[in-house]
Amino acid sequence: MKKVLVISSSLRPGSNSDALAEAFARGAAEAGNEVESLSLKDKELRFCKGCLACQKTQRCVINDDAPAIVGKMHDADVIAFATPIYYYEMSGQLKTLLDRANPLFPSDYRFRAIYLLTSAADDDARTPERAVTGLGGWIACFEQARLAGTVFAGGVDKAGDIEGHAALKTACEMGKSV
Repeated sequence: MKKVLVISSSLRPGSNSDALAEAFARGAAEAGNEVESLSLKDKELRFCKGCLACQKTQRCVINDDAPAIVGKMHDADVIAFATPIYYYEMSGQLKTLLDRANPLFPSDYRFRAIYLLTSAADDDARTPERAVTGLGGWIACFEQARLAGTVFAGGVDKAGDIEGHAALKTACEMGKSV
């Protein structure tokens, strides 16, 4: 059994990336893993100050919701990030969280497998490439971690458009395989 953390970064209620996150979480739970899902909706995430105090203390000096989320990331074996694609990149709130996860760098973090679940109105298979590359840069800083898989749901614009999309099954199966 693995400890799986699924983080959805969409701020839109009933979003397509939330549906991907739910499918991944369902698959991971069906496979017998301990799964926690959280959303960045209604979370206060301020920008990293770049002070690097966290490199000595493994704690951020900013008092908002990020330290608690980063603590959950630290303790997870598997992390799945779900994001809508905005301007061919991950959402700003996900990028802000990744920047705020800097205290993890010098720590004895548990995560090894990272997944990226993306959705976009554009249905070109290349649409999520920059988001994958961006997350890959973050993962590269964690030598024990790897990008274990990605799922892309293209052609979904309005909330709920993803219903019946093949990517939901793919996300569920990927969750089962963690």
